[in-house]
Amino acid sequence: MLAIEFPPVSHLIEWPDLFGSGPFAVNKVVLLMWTAALLTFLLFFVAGRQAQLVPTGVQNVAESVIDFVREQVILQTMGPEGLSWTPFLVTLFTFIFVGNIFEVVPFVQMPVNARIALPAFMAIVVWVLFNVVGIRHQGFFGYFKAMMFPPGVPKPIYVLVTPIELVSTLIVRPFSLMIRLFANMLAGHLILVSFAVLADALFDATIAGAALPGALLVALTGFEILVSGLQAYIFTILAAVFIGGAMHPEH
Repeated sequence: MLAIEFPPVSHLIEWPDLFGSGPFAVNKVVLLMWTAALLTFLLFFVAGRQAQLVPTGVQNVAESVIDFVREQVILQTMGPEGLSWTPFLVTLFTFIFVGNIFEVVPFVQMPVNARIALPAFMAIVVWVLFNVVGIRHQGFFGYFKAMMFPPGVPKPIYVLVTPIELVSTLIVRPFSLMIRLFANMLAGHLILVSFAVLADALFDATIAGAALPGALLVALTGFEILVSGLQAYIFTILAAVFIGGAMHPEH
């Protein structure tokens, strides 16, 4: 009888400390996070140093990312006034994508955002930014008034709408940003590991038996590449929507 032993979830998302101990310890996930930040910096640094009239190579990749974020994220959600946010949103998109794509890199195979700390940090950064932008553009009282008392709502309904809007803006938004990215990347990671273990076990028993789970593993790997880009896009466009909403209050 074929025995298949799946590793526990904790083994898949927790890594032993390589350097130091306690809250400042460095493990594989921390190294991957630093690597993602370094690769993001190098992409745009090298592209800027090798700037040509007709982009090629790294410059072509960097300009494609910039054009995508500008055309498909900023102009679609924030309008021309949001173009000043291009550096931040481009960096955010690229960093998230690189951190996600580690999931399918051989010998790495760990999406950084499958650990909740990094999505939580980025969600908090976005939360701070859109609240600061809202207060800066509308004033402290004007911002919270627009938030809690949206126009066009009958006054008696404010009893229900005001607490909902307050909780939604101050708590649900950052929480949803964090959980959406974390949960999708963790789920994808667990699925890939499950099919990899299944294919390996069946391959040891019979090569033919491993064909189906092996083919599914290849297909799921391609799907996870798509998910990596999609989750980076969703996080970035929601950040743009929140910031743009703070810049442009409802009338």
